[in-house]
Amino acid sequence: MKIFVATGNQHKKKELSELFSPHEICIPSDIGISFDPDENGNSFIANSLIKAEALWRITKTPVIADDSGICVDILDGKPGIFSARYAGKDAEPGSKDCTQLEKNTLLLEEAWDAARKQGLDPDAALTCRFVCAMVLYLGKDRFISAQETIEGQLVKDIEHATGKGGFGYDPIVYLPEFGKTIAELTEEEKNRISHRGKAAAKIRALLESF
Repeated sequence: MKIFVATGNQHKKKELSELFSPHEICIPSDIGISFDPDENGNSFIANSLIKAEALWRITKTPVIADDSGICVDILDGKPGIFSARYAGKDAEPGSKDCTQLEKNTLLLEEAWDAARKQGLDPDAALTCRFVCAMVLYLGKDRFISAQETIEGQLVKDIEHATGKGGFGYDPIVYLPEFGKTIAELTEEEKNRISHRGKAAAKIRALLESF
């Protein structure tokens, strides 16, 4: 089956191509479509549905959309749905362009600053999780969805960011049970345990039942 993914992110296309093999995964740019819907939902699932329905209206073919982000407990779940547009605590989400390294650095500085202000042990573990809400949109008012997480801890500072795999905030999220960051996981490990991998597995199981 040919399935469009509502993204312009080549990393995400690669991950989903592996997770949904042998289905053919395409993204809008593959066929020259300019696609940038306004993700103005107030939750991961709401943003997923916005993207999925918008692309389905163009292609009239099955669409997968996901919205994901990192939620840090000491920051009351921030940056959450604004993870891709995060610009630090003193800026409105998306108010300035930041490289991923800058985003990672800003998030670590904000989280550890909050820990110090709350008088936490400097060696305390700052818990966080990645969240992924995924939708398979099959037609008007016809879709299935799944939301999953992977639990982790923030590394101490940007100097402790490790790993060349993955993308985004992966190098700064440490998994105690694996003794490595998400960016240090193999592709097989990540696809099995990640927030996106677990959500995709549930969506795929339902897809195969059609």
